[in-house]
Amino acid sequence: MKLFIGLDVSLAKTAVCVVNEHGKIIKETEIASEPETLSLFAGTLPGMIAIIGLEAGPLSQWLHRGMTEAGLDVVLMETRQVKGALKAMPIKTDRRDAEGIARLLHIGWFRPVHCKSVSAQEVRALLGARKAIQQGMITLEMSLRGLLRNFGLKVGAISRGRYDVRVRELVAGNAMLEVATTPMLKSRAALRQELANLEREVRGLAKDDPVCRVLMTMPGIGAVVALTFKSAVDDPSRFKSSKRVEPWVGLTPSRHQSGERDVIGGITKAGDVNLRRALCQAATVMLHRGRPSWLRTWAARVAKRRGNKRAMVALVRRIGVVLHRMWRDGTEFNHAAPPTVGGV
Repeated sequence: MKLFIGLDVSLAKTAVCVVNEHGKIIKETEIASEPETLSLFAGTLPGMIAIIGLEAGPLSQWLHRGMTEAGLDVVLMETRQVKGALKAMPIKTDRRDAEGIARLLHIGWFRPVHCKSVSAQEVRALLGARKAIQQGMITLEMSLRGLLRNFGLKVGAISRGRYDVRVRELVAGNAMLEVATTPMLKSRAALRQELANLEREVRGLAKDDPVCRVLMTMPGIGAVVALTFKSAVDDPSRFKSSKRVEPWVGLTPSRHQSGERDVIGGITKAGDVNLRRALCQAATVMLHRGRPSWLRTWAARVAKRRGNKRAMVALVRRIGVVLHRMWRDGTEFNHAAPPTVGGV
């Protein structure tokens, strides 16, 4: 008897639903969200486990890796599709979600998600820490600007290096404002130092990585963008064609067709938002500050025909496709002419 196991994972507990090949619920329970506990539970079930499914989420990569190492057939399921299917249930509970996931496995209506390697997750953790510290520093700067604006003190446009000096000049002579701004400036200085340390780590990591060195030969691609792309894709061979990177990143137009109505909208924005932002930053640098290349010339021609916004989206899509092809083939970016090999 084949068994299909749906897992609805939360931080402490995981709701489990086991469905047999005839669609009948065999067992429902709650188990600790630990790969060893879940693997032991699967070993106690009567019958052959066809597949175990769980929705992609914060704990899912860790649980997937642990249960896979235990010899179980586990699949990560695409979040948007699972949420869309479970939305039909009038009552939402963890138990019902686990049942819904098990039934999706039973009928085969699910989209598998790639489970990233440990090294890719470590790089993403480093990039996430850098982003968090950067956002914290920006938030402090904006708070200081707002605080001083109430007293008619305007920081104005100023470089990061002179920001601290400018604020101290504005509050000089006002004891209360000095007391209020000093700890904020100290916190900003500490965050700025830690951000500089992480920037050095990121640049060193990209410099030592042969794949990132190849990717950075394209104009506009720096250490952060290269590491973001590499850690997000993880394995270039999982895309049969470089063209498939476009919909995976969420850069293809959405479409809604019903009867006589056929609406083509903006990009789907499905996939990794951090990768999409990184590619947009690379496209901006390429268009305005990058070294002249065939890709920049192509984007300029698109802008004349379709406008700057469409040209930007088209360039972001093209950058993702070309980066994947460069990684797969191990070739550096050719500034002079576009590639002639199919698949890009």
